[in-house]
Formats: sequence, structure tokens, C-alpha cells
Amino acid sequence: MKESQALELLAPAKNADVGIEAILHGADAVYIGGPGFGARVEAANAFADIKRLTDFAHRFNARVYMTLNTIVNDEELKDAVRLAWLAYENGVDALIVQDMGILDSDLPPIQLHASTQCDVRTAAKARFLESVGFSQVVLAREMSLEQIRESYEALQSARIEFFIHGALCVSYSGQCYASFAATGRSANRGACAQLCRLPYSVYTEDGQELIHERHVLSLKDNNQTENLEALIDAGVRSFKIEGRLKDAAYVKNITAHYRQMIDKILEKRADLHRSSDGRSLIDFTPAPQKSFNRGFTDYFTRGRHHDMAVFETPKNAGERIGKILKVTAEAIEVRSSEALHNADGLTYLTREKTLMGFAVNRAEEVEPGRWRLTLRERPILKKHPQLAPGTILYRNRDQAWEEALSKPTAKRLIGVQAKWSVNERRFSLTLSDHRGNSATVYSEELALQKASQIEKNKLNIEKNLRKTGDTDFEITALEIDDDGIFAPASIVNHMRREACVMLAEERQKHFKRLERAQSTERLPYPDAVDFRANVLNEKAIHFYERHYAHITEAALETGSVRREVPLMVTKHCVRYALGLCLKDNIEKIKADPTLKEKFRPDPLILKSGPNTYRATFDCKKCEMTLLGKVKSDVSLGKINLKKIL
Repeated sequence: MKESQALELLAPAKNADVGIEAILHGADAVYIGGPGFGARVEAANAFADIKRLTDFAHRFNARVYMTLNTIVNDEELKDAVRLAWLAYENGVDALIVQDMGILDSDLPPIQLHASTQCDVRTAAKARFLESVGFSQVVLAREMSLEQIRESYEALQSARIEFFIHGALCVSYSGQCYASFAATGRSANRGACAQLCRLPYSVYTEDGQELIHERHVLSLKDNNQTENLEALIDAGVRSFKIEGRLKDAAYVKNITAHYRQMIDKILEKRADLHRSSDGRSLIDFTPAPQKSFNRGFTDYFTRGRHHDMAVFETPKNAGERIGKILKVTAEAIEVRSSEALHNADGLTYLTREKTLMGFAVNRAEEVEPGRWRLTLRERPILKKHPQLAPGTILYRNRDQAWEEALSKPTAKRLIGVQAKWSVNERRFSLTLSDHRGNSATVYSEELALQKASQIEKNKLNIEKNLRKTGDTDFEITALEIDDDGIFAPASIVNHMRREACVMLAEERQKHFKRLERAQSTERLPYPDAVDFRANVLNEKAIHFYERHYAHITEAALETGSVRREVPLMVTKHCVRYALGLCLKDNIEKIKADPTLKEKFRPDPLILKSGPNTYRATFDCKKCEMTLLGKVKSDVSLGKINLKKIL
């Protein structure tokens, strides 16, 4: 049986404060790094902060998931298990895991979620992970709606998680070794150097340069706004925003945006509901284009298309705001329908397609739609010689927007029913929520009197009951049975405050932790058993052996593999992006057979600084592989080099 049709909006939390903002702005769950072994080494958090976040989240029946998703060696595994227990003791609802050695350890009864680093591209892999005890599985970002649906249909109860927004890794997650091979910084150990964002020159094997120092591996950012309902219908139940290094303003904006989009779907779909409680009151209009992005793509959700990468820059160019009309030594004049502000950050592309930028010192609207901008960098043409009339400008920092989001911008309220009544010589007030929690308070025995103005008395009772103030509650349904008895405001207010405290305590008392799924049948492991299985400890070896897989090589991080190997495998194809795809040009080839040689999928050479890769193309799978070797001078840092095989 499939689980209930609850939808989860899953937001990133760089720290507890950002996580709290995510929940206030509509997240049903957040994911955060613990003190270690998370796939973002720069986003570690102490358990005191994680406890503060779990306490806050659980007030709204929201969840907190902690990343424990790097591969670990034998010595580190003990510490990883200790962190798992501490996470459980501090209220964490689930662990996000990559290393199968962790599954074979003495874990607390905490739910397990399969990390994106598990590289789940097939229904068989998703089903395998469910069978070994994972309750939630994040699918590869490269999967189409049809492939997602196949995975959903293969699962019995595990939920499908899918990235809907944020940065895209060009390689299949968990299968990118370029950073480690070049620098010793392992993506599978949370220290990716992001070599995919560097400029590359692309050559044919005989040395012909096809493109010079462009960012051919740098993808646009994921944005599934238009595909949310299709993803729901395909089986996605957890909608994940990427960005555990992003600041609070980013998380506020993107979380609020998707909260609104998902809520629109929920309003018309009786078969769906959100997984947490409360509604978020947002003080701004969400605008994803105003937060950091490299341009947007929906990637392969609806199939391959040409507009997935941005060769010009891996940075945030920003949203287009207008054109330059005039340039002087002191200022530029710009035609823009957007309001511009002091301290805005503007960018432009040079003739060489290099992104340049500058800060606005003073912005003045000299006439409607015409702005005079004084820059901090002067004389302007010495600093920016290519600025000229006609140059298109973009804004990657909207100062007014940033200032607005730096203030409190949301409140989250749980709807409750209230019933006020009179019982003999006492008033009573009952508050109850949709989960069956309730709290009843009584006044002291009083000398009750009839109200001189019955209707006004009832209106005053209602007004005072609705003053829920700084609590988590709002009165959404109210029944007043006052028998015309006068109720002093002081008594109503005191009883309301007491009832709100008691209801919060009841909700906390009845909060249910997620149950750990049990391993079911023993299925064979369906993937590669060489270094790409990322095995770094003995328990992981035993795990795979128990699932009929003989690991032939330890992880690349052991330093035991020095031959040429796949350092990246990608759905993004440089040939396709350059217009050289055989399949995409089949009609041209039919019209002119001499073109077949031009579009033949021969290997290409990618070079960036000291790094050189040979790109091969599997046209049947529509995949590109970058081949290379681990450099002999790569530092393995704290990796234990003890042979584990």
C-alpha cells in the first residue's frame, strides 16, 4: 500500500536560524548538516543549534533531517554512528545517508533517507534502497517524468524526493570524481572544488579548437515551477530546494515561492494535503529571479532541450533591467521600467562574453523610466571601457529587496477551533486542532451576571478570543454559547492565554516521531561494484556482499585506483550544446550525407588550466563521460590509506 498523499516542501538550512526562517516561510521539513560527515563541509552545526531547530519545527509538525551523507573510513564510522545517536537524542527526524556501512552499524531507531549521493537513476535502484530500510529516496536530477513514474510504481511505501530548485551538478551525484582527481577535495566527502564551473577550451582529437575558454560544463539552475503538478502525478511527494550554503534571504524567497505554488495545487486537489501544520503569512511577493541564479532550466524533466547550460559565466548575472542610453565620466543614464536604488549591483557582458559588474553609488530617476546612475568606480570608462549606449544591464543585487528580506517577513499560524461556554458558575474555553489535540480551561467560580448588551458582549468575547498574539495559533472556527452572561475581558484574555499554552503542550506531547522502516527482502545490488560503489569501510563491503555484490575496488579516495577512469558521467552533452549532436542533426545529414563526418560522435578534449579530460559519447544512452586520472601529487588528506580490500 502506498502511503497517504501528503506533500512535503523540503528546504535547506545552513544553520538553525535559516532553518527556522524556512519553516516560518512554509517549509514542511528542513535538512541541515550536523557537526560532521555532511556533504557540505562548510555547513556544519552543533547539536545545541539543531535541538533549537527541532523544537521549533515540531511545534508545526514539521520535520528536521540531518545530513550524514559522506563516505567514511573505518575509524570515522564510529564517530558517524555516535553522531547518529546524538541526532536522535536531539529530536532529528531522519538521517540522510550515502555510505551503506552506516546501515550495517548500531543505529538508533531513526528514519533513513537515501542521499542524492546514492545516485538513484533507475526504478531498480530505488526499490533496492527501499528494501534495505530507506523510507525516502531522492532521485537523480536528470530523471524524466516517465522515469520518475517508473520508480514510484516500483516502490511499496517509500516516498520519492526530487530536487525542484537550485544549483545543478553536471555529473550524476555520487559519481563525480573530478574534484578529487585534480585537487584531493572529494565531492563524496563534502569538499567539492566545483571544477564544472571553470572555463574550458574544447578540441577535437586532432587539435582543432571548437570553443575557447567557455563554461561548457556550467549548468543553469534548476527551476521546476511549471512542472510541480506533473511531478506530483509522477509520484514525487517531497519537493527539495537545493542550497545548504545559501543565506536566509535566499531561503525565505524560494521557500515562500514554492509554498504558494504547491498551495495552489492543494486548493484544487482533494486527494492531496500538506504534511505539516499551519499557514504562512508572507510580507513580500516571492520572486525567484531576484535570488542568486545562473538562469533557469527545468533540465530533463520533460526531455532534453538546448537551453540547459550558460557558457558565459557561472556567476549570477541577475535579472535584465534595461539598456544604457548615455555614458559620461561620472555617471551613466539608463532606460529602465524597474525602480533602481543606491547600492544596487549591476552587471553586463563584454564583447568577449565576460561578466563584469559595478555598484551604484546613487540612483536618480530624472524622468519616468530614465535613470541617472552615479557609480562608485570612476572615471567610469577607465574602469569599464566597454560600457556604451545600447549595453544591456542586469541587476544581481536589489538593495531594497535585500533590506526588506533582512527584516522579519513571515509568521506561521495553526488554525484551531474555539468553544466558549458557561457551566453553572464558571466559564470554560476549549481549543482544539485538526489532529485531535485539545485543551480546556475553566475560570474560577464567579458571581455571574447577565450582560446589559447581549450582542455587544458576544462580540467582545469573540474579539478577545481572537487575540492570539505571539502564539502559534489563530482562531479559524468559533462557537460562543454564553447564555447572555457578561464575560469580563480580563477573564477571557487570561483563559485564552492559558488555553494556548496548554494546547501547545498537548501538541508537543502527542508529536509522533517518524518510524524507521525495516529491511524487507534481500535484493541483489543493481549497480557498479568497482570504485564507483564508493566503498571506504569494511562494513560497507559486508553490506554489498550480503546483497550478492562482490566489490572489486575500494573508493577512489583510497588512492588505489590510478588508471584512466570516468571522472564525470553526465546527461549534459557538450556535442549537443555545440550543435554537433548526430541525432539532433539527422535531417541535415539526410539532406547532405557529407555532413555525417562532422557530426560523428568522436571523442573531444576539454582543457582548463592544468586539467585535461577526454570526453566520450554514448549516443544510445545520451550520456557524456569525462575520462581522466587521479593526479600523482593529489593529497589524500585525512583519508585512511589502509587497504580495505
